[in-house]
Amino acid sequence: MNQPLIRLRGVSKHFGAHQVLRDVDLEVTRNRILTLIGPSGCGKTTLVRIALGLLDADSGSLTRSPGLRVGYMPQKLVVDPTLPLAVGRFLRLAERDPGKCRVALAETGIPALWDRPVSALSGGETQRMLLARALLRRPDLLVLDEPVQGVDVVGQEALYKLIGDLRQRLGCGVLLVSHDLHLVMAATDEVICLNQHVCCHGTPLQVSRDPAFVALFGRRTAPYEHDHDHSHP
Repeated sequence: MNQPLIRLRGVSKHFGAHQVLRDVDLEVTRNRILTLIGPSGCGKTTLVRIALGLLDADSGSLTRSPGLRVGYMPQKLVVDPTLPLAVGRFLRLAERDPGKCRVALAETGIPALWDRPVSALSGGETQRMLLARALLRRPDLLVLDEPVQGVDVVGQEALYKLIGDLRQRLGCGVLLVSHDLHLVMAATDEVICLNQHVCCHGTPLQVSRDPAFVALFGRRTAPYEHDHDHSHP
């Protein structure tokens, strides 16, 4: 049986009088991509912070696999354009071994950008650089917060394919956060639709047909083909 890398049970969280999460369950296993979707303010970021151990839940439990290595890709990076920071130097702030940094850049398809100023990168290049940084620890679990933000549609498709390829190559689990309802539904194994609580949970097809999902988003999700190369248990 594929043991969970991370498991949350009955997680709730308040900020003052405002309840952000209510009795949420979440489980990520190896070789699976789980995507959190939901409207703005639904609690996605709070849930991820709890899963990462950066924030304590008010109630519920968090279980992590012993020795779990996590690679985290933040939602965005803000760099002062006057700061002379090259891509290679940015990665070496997290990993001193330049060889490992170059390997990570190659894995994300941008090995030639080592000397490129971070401030000169396109949206897609920036996201690939952040993904490379998340790979430096050879993670068991990749946590990706809006990984295609600021990327055009063609670039989004390429990034989602890259994430799927990395999942297969590394054998890691992926927890992905997205507000996108079109491409992401074709690039994931499981979906949790969150709106303070879990509105619905299942395969992309199951969730897209769930009345709770339709009530939140309407029938706007484009048709897709679930054509991953891997086999499901």
